[in-house]
Amino acid sequence: MIKKPARKIARKRRHLRIRNKVSGTKAMPRLSVFRSNKHMYAQIIDDVAGHTLAAASTQERDVAAKLENTSDIEAAKIVGEVIGKKALALGINEVVFDRSGYKYHGKVEALANAAREAGLQF
Repeated sequence: MIKKPARKIARKRRHLRIRNKVSGTKAMPRLSVFRSNKHMYAQIIDDVAGHTLAAASTQERDVAAKLENTSDIEAAKIVGEVIGKKALALGINEVVFDRSGYKYHGKVEALANAAREAGLQF
């Protein structure tokens, strides 16, 4: 009988594999994405110092006020725009994208494209 690992464990393995190659510095921080069943989260992280420089999620009041549903592609686009604007306000133009083991389509892709349209380069 073939045993397939749980989806969460498989995603964690992919995430660790990505994190071995992707790291953020002060000059080029890491844009990390996390999605749950109900919300989307994005952080800009300086891994050298171990600090989160900016964060955005669908749980923020100003973001949630614009949304009808916090778990769809439209919500991901708004979170991408917000994180892009926050990064530019801090003087961050370039980031390294960390998809956190998720496939690059759907909500993750929508967040990344919205961040690019807001002015981030990656």
